[in-house]
Amino acid sequence: MQITEVHEFAKAIIMEAGERIRKSFSEKWKIETKANANDLVTNIDRETELFFIEKITAFDPSHKILGEEGMGEKIDSLDGVVWIIDPIDGTMNFIRQHRNFAISIGVYVNGIGKLGYIYDVMRNQLYYAKEGQGAFMNEIPLKPLESISLDKAIIGLNALWVTPNKRIEHERMIDLVRTVRGTRSYGSAALEIASVACGRMDAYISMRLSPWDIAGGVVIAKEVGAIASNLRNRPINLLKQDTFIVANPAIHSEIVEDYVQLKHEDQ
Repeated sequence: MQITEVHEFAKAIIMEAGERIRKSFSEKWKIETKANANDLVTNIDRETELFFIEKITAFDPSHKILGEEGMGEKIDSLDGVVWIIDPIDGTMNFIRQHRNFAISIGVYVNGIGKLGYIYDVMRNQLYYAKEGQGAFMNEIPLKPLESISLDKAIIGLNALWVTPNKRIEHERMIDLVRTVRGTRSYGSAALEIASVACGRMDAYISMRLSPWDIAGGVVIAKEVGAIASNLRNRPINLLKQDTFIVANPAIHSEIVEDYVQLKHEDQ
Protein backbone atom coordinates (compact mmCIF):
# COMPACT_ATOMS: atom_id res chain seq x y z
CA MET A 1 0.00 0.00 0.00
CA GLN A 2 1.35 3.42 -0.99
CA ILE A 3 0.71 5.40 2.19
CA THR A 4 1.00 8.86 0.62
CA GLU A 5 -1.37 7.99 -2.22
CA VAL A 6 -3.94 6.45 0.12
CA HIS A 7 -3.63 9.40 2.51
CA GLU A 8 -4.36 11.98 -0.19
CA PHE A 9 -7.26 9.88 -1.45
CA ALA A 10 -8.67 9.48 2.08
CA LYS A 11 -8.51 13.21 2.79
CA ALA A 12 -10.28 14.00 -0.47
CA ILE A 13 -13.19 11.64 0.06
CA ILE A 14 -13.59 12.68 3.71
CA MET A 15 -13.85 16.33 2.75
CA GLU A 16 -16.33 15.45 -0.02
CA ALA A 17 -18.41 13.39 2.41
CA GLY A 18 -18.38 16.26 4.90
CA GLU A 19 -19.75 18.64 2.29
CA ARG A 20 -22.51 16.16 1.43
CA ILE A 21 -23.45 15.92 5.12
CA ARG A 22 -23.58 19.71 5.54
CA LYS A 23 -25.84 20.00 2.51
CA SER A 24 -28.16 17.35 3.97
CA PHE A 25 -29.40 19.80 6.63
CA SER A 26 -31.69 21.28 3.98
CA GLU A 27 -33.32 17.86 3.48
CA LYS A 28 -35.84 15.86 5.48
CA TRP A 29 -34.05 12.91 7.07
CA LYS A 30 -35.35 9.43 7.73
CA ILE A 31 -34.51 8.56 11.36
CA GLU A 32 -34.67 5.03 12.76
CA THR A 33 -33.66 3.27 15.97
CA LYS A 34 -31.22 0.36 16.13
CA ALA A 35 -30.40 -1.49 19.38
CA ASN A 36 -32.48 0.83 21.58
CA ALA A 37 -34.44 4.09 21.54
CA ASN A 38 -31.26 6.14 22.00
CA ASP A 39 -29.28 4.27 19.34
CA LEU A 40 -30.24 6.23 16.24
CA VAL A 41 -29.38 5.99 12.58
CA THR A 42 -30.37 8.23 9.69
CA ASN A 43 -30.44 7.79 5.95
CA ILE A 44 -27.45 10.16 5.91
CA ASP A 45 -25.39 7.73 8.03
CA ARG A 46 -26.12 4.95 5.56
CA GLU A 47 -25.68 7.09 2.45
CA THR A 48 -22.35 8.38 3.73
CA GLU A 49 -21.09 4.87 4.47
CA LEU A 50 -22.18 3.71 1.02
CA PHE A 51 -20.39 6.72 -0.50
CA PHE A 52 -17.15 5.65 1.20
CA ILE A 53 -17.57 2.02 0.16
CA GLU A 54 -18.12 2.93 -3.48
CA LYS A 55 -15.13 5.31 -3.55
CA ILE A 56 -12.75 2.91 -1.75
CA THR A 57 -13.79 -0.09 -3.84
CA ALA A 58 -13.17 1.89 -7.02
CA PHE A 59 -9.78 3.02 -5.66
CA ASP A 60 -8.63 -0.51 -4.81
CA PRO A 61 -11.05 -3.45 -4.73
CA SER A 62 -8.62 -5.50 -2.62
CA HIS A 63 -9.14 -3.17 0.35
CA LYS A 64 -11.63 -4.44 2.93
CA ILE A 65 -14.15 -2.18 4.66
CA LEU A 66 -15.67 -2.47 8.12
CA GLY A 67 -18.41 0.11 8.67
CA GLU A 68 -20.77 0.87 11.53
CA GLU A 69 -23.89 0.52 9.41
CA GLY A 70 -22.87 -2.90 8.12
CA MET A 71 -22.87 -1.97 4.46
CA GLY A 72 -19.32 -3.22 3.94
CA GLU A 73 -18.22 -6.83 4.09
CA LYS A 74 -18.17 -9.05 7.16
CA ILE A 75 -14.67 -8.79 8.64
CA ASP A 76 -13.31 -11.58 10.83
CA SER A 77 -9.63 -10.62 10.63
CA LEU A 78 -7.50 -7.53 10.06
CA ASP A 79 -5.32 -9.22 7.45
CA GLY A 80 -4.53 -7.04 4.46
CA VAL A 81 -5.71 -3.45 4.13
CA VAL A 82 -8.82 -2.72 6.20
CA TRP A 83 -10.70 0.58 6.37
CA ILE A 84 -12.70 0.93 9.60
CA ILE A 85 -15.35 3.59 9.15
CA ASP A 86 -17.90 5.46 11.21
CA PRO A 87 -19.74 7.71 8.74
CA ILE A 88 -21.26 9.84 11.51
CA ASP A 89 -19.94 9.37 15.03
CA GLY A 90 -22.37 11.14 17.34
CA THR A 91 -25.61 10.61 15.44
CA MET A 92 -27.70 11.93 18.35
CA ASN A 93 -25.73 15.18 18.22
CA PHE A 94 -26.07 15.26 14.44
CA ILE A 95 -29.86 14.99 14.72
CA ARG A 96 -30.49 17.18 17.75
CA GLN A 97 -27.63 19.71 17.80
CA HIS A 98 -26.46 19.81 14.17
CA ARG A 99 -22.90 19.85 15.51
CA ASN A 100 -20.49 17.84 17.72
CA PHE A 101 -20.34 14.85 15.38
CA ALA A 102 -17.53 13.53 13.21
CA ILE A 103 -16.48 11.23 10.43
CA SER A 104 -14.00 8.68 11.81
CA ILE A 105 -11.77 6.47 9.66
CA GLY A 106 -8.81 4.24 10.43
CA VAL A 107 -6.77 2.45 7.77
CA TYR A 108 -5.05 -0.67 9.09
CA VAL A 109 -2.57 -2.98 7.39
CA ASN A 110 -2.35 -6.45 8.91
CA GLY A 111 -3.74 -5.10 12.15
CA ILE A 112 -1.42 -2.10 12.43
CA GLY A 113 -2.90 1.41 12.29
CA LYS A 114 -1.25 3.24 9.41
CA LEU A 115 -3.63 6.18 8.88
CA GLY A 116 -6.20 7.80 11.16
CA TYR A 117 -8.76 10.53 10.51
CA ILE A 118 -11.35 12.39 12.56
CA TYR A 119 -13.25 15.10 10.70
CA ASP A 120 -15.27 17.54 12.80
CA VAL A 121 -17.71 18.29 10.00
CA MET A 122 -19.33 21.49 11.24
CA ARG A 123 -16.06 23.07 12.45
CA ASN A 124 -14.25 21.96 9.28
CA GLN A 125 -11.39 20.55 11.36
CA LEU A 126 -9.62 17.46 10.04
CA TYR A 127 -7.44 15.62 12.55
CA TYR A 128 -5.19 13.03 10.96
CA ALA A 129 -2.05 10.99 11.45
CA LYS A 130 0.30 8.77 9.50
CA GLU A 131 2.10 6.12 11.50
CA GLY A 132 5.45 7.43 12.70
CA GLN A 133 4.99 10.85 11.09
CA GLY A 134 3.10 12.78 13.75
CA ALA A 135 -0.47 14.02 14.03
CA PHE A 136 -2.06 17.13 12.58
CA MET A 137 -5.17 19.29 12.64
CA ASN A 138 -5.75 21.04 9.31
CA GLU A 139 -2.04 20.63 8.47
CA ILE A 140 -0.95 22.12 11.82
CA PRO A 141 1.19 19.65 13.80
CA LEU A 142 -0.18 18.51 17.14
CA LYS A 143 2.38 18.78 19.94
CA PRO A 144 3.48 15.75 21.97
CA LEU A 145 1.49 15.57 25.20
CA GLU A 146 3.08 17.12 28.26
CA SER A 147 3.08 15.29 31.59
CA ILE A 148 0.21 16.17 33.92
CA SER A 149 -0.88 15.07 37.38
CA LEU A 150 -4.32 13.55 37.88
CA ASP A 151 -5.50 16.37 40.13
CA LYS A 152 -4.93 18.83 37.27
CA ALA A 153 -6.47 16.63 34.58
CA ILE A 154 -9.72 17.08 32.66
CA ILE A 155 -11.31 13.77 31.69
CA GLY A 156 -14.12 12.71 29.38
CA LEU A 157 -16.66 10.58 31.19
CA ASN A 158 -20.36 9.85 30.73
CA ALA A 159 -22.24 10.78 33.92
CA LEU A 160 -23.98 7.38 33.87
CA TRP A 161 -20.83 5.70 35.18
CA VAL A 162 -20.88 7.66 38.44
CA THR A 163 -24.37 6.32 39.19
CA PRO A 164 -25.23 2.71 40.14
CA ASN A 165 -24.83 0.59 37.01
CA LYS A 166 -24.06 -2.97 35.91
CA ARG A 167 -20.65 -2.37 34.37
CA ILE A 168 -18.33 -0.55 36.78
CA GLU A 169 -18.11 0.21 40.49
CA HIS A 170 -19.49 3.72 40.53
CA GLU A 171 -18.06 4.68 43.92
CA ARG A 172 -14.54 4.46 42.48
CA MET A 173 -15.69 6.62 39.58
CA ILE A 174 -17.00 9.16 42.07
CA ASP A 175 -13.56 9.18 43.70
CA LEU A 176 -12.00 9.78 40.29
CA VAL A 177 -14.35 12.67 39.54
CA ARG A 178 -13.54 14.22 42.91
CA THR A 179 -9.81 13.87 42.25
CA VAL A 180 -9.57 15.40 38.78
CA ARG A 181 -9.88 19.07 37.93
CA GLY A 182 -12.98 18.59 35.78
CA THR A 183 -15.05 16.30 33.56
CA ARG A 184 -16.60 16.68 30.12
CA SER A 185 -18.93 14.65 27.90
CA TYR A 186 -19.41 15.52 24.23
CA GLY A 187 -21.37 12.55 22.91
CA SER A 188 -18.89 11.58 20.20
CA ALA A 189 -16.09 9.16 21.00
CA ALA A 190 -14.09 10.35 18.01
CA LEU A 191 -14.20 13.99 19.11
CA GLU A 192 -13.35 13.01 22.68
CA ILE A 193 -10.27 11.13 21.45
CA ALA A 194 -9.33 14.15 19.32
CA SER A 195 -9.62 16.32 22.43
CA VAL A 196 -7.16 14.08 24.26
CA ALA A 197 -4.78 14.15 21.29
CA CYS A 198 -4.90 17.95 21.29
CA GLY A 199 -4.41 18.21 25.05
CA ARG A 200 -7.81 19.82 25.60
CA MET A 201 -8.66 16.79 27.72
CA ASP A 202 -6.26 14.40 29.40
CA ALA A 203 -8.25 11.16 29.32
CA TYR A 204 -11.43 9.70 27.88
CA ILE A 205 -13.14 6.63 29.36
CA SER A 206 -15.99 4.54 27.97
CA MET A 207 -17.58 1.26 28.99
CA ARG A 208 -18.66 0.13 25.54
CA LEU A 209 -17.22 1.19 22.20
CA SER A 210 -17.04 -0.50 18.82
CA PRO A 211 -14.03 -0.64 16.48
CA TRP A 212 -15.35 2.13 14.22
CA ASP A 213 -15.70 4.49 17.21
CA ILE A 214 -11.97 4.39 17.94
CA ALA A 215 -10.02 3.04 14.95
CA GLY A 216 -9.12 6.43 13.51
CA GLY A 217 -8.63 8.13 16.84
CA VAL A 218 -6.16 5.68 18.32
CA VAL A 219 -3.79 6.18 15.36
CA ILE A 220 -3.87 9.94 15.97
CA ALA A 221 -3.57 9.65 19.75
CA LYS A 222 -0.56 7.33 19.52
CA GLU A 223 1.35 9.88 17.46
CA VAL A 224 1.25 12.45 20.28
CA GLY A 225 2.17 9.91 22.96
CA ALA A 226 -1.27 9.06 24.36
CA ILE A 227 -1.90 5.49 25.53
CA ALA A 228 -5.03 3.64 24.42
CA SER A 229 -6.19 0.32 25.88
CA ASN A 230 -9.25 -1.35 27.29
CA LEU A 231 -10.05 -0.77 30.97
CA ARG A 232 -8.18 -3.93 31.99
CA ASN A 233 -5.08 -2.34 30.43
CA ARG A 234 -5.08 -4.88 27.62
CA PRO A 235 -4.48 -4.09 23.96
CA ILE A 236 -7.43 -2.88 21.92
CA ASN A 237 -9.23 -5.53 19.86
CA LEU A 238 -10.62 -3.94 16.72
CA LEU A 239 -12.82 -6.91 15.91
CA LYS A 240 -15.19 -6.56 18.87
CA GLN A 241 -16.91 -4.15 21.24
CA ASP A 242 -14.94 -3.42 24.42
CA THR A 243 -14.25 -0.98 27.22
CA PHE A 244 -11.87 1.84 26.31
CA ILE A 245 -9.52 4.43 27.71
CA VAL A 246 -7.19 6.84 25.96
CA ALA A 247 -5.10 9.02 28.21
CA ASN A 248 -2.03 11.13 28.72
CA PRO A 249 0.73 8.61 29.54
CA ALA A 250 1.34 10.28 32.90
CA ILE A 251 -2.11 9.29 34.20
CA HIS A 252 -3.19 6.26 32.16
CA SER A 253 -1.97 3.57 34.57
CA GLU A 254 -3.07 5.53 37.63
CA ILE A 255 -6.66 5.72 36.39
CA VAL A 256 -6.83 2.07 35.35
CA GLU A 257 -5.13 0.65 38.45
CA ASP A 258 -6.50 2.94 41.17
CA TYR A 259 -10.00 3.89 40.02
CA VAL A 260 -11.34 1.31 37.55
CA GLN A 261 -13.12 -1.71 39.04
CA LEU A 262 -15.14 -3.54 36.41
CA LYS A 263 -17.93 -5.84 37.52
CA HIS A 264 -17.51 -8.55 34.88
CA GLU A 265 -14.39 -10.34 33.67
CA ASP A 266 -15.49 -10.23 30.04
CA GLN A 267 -15.43 -6.44 29.94
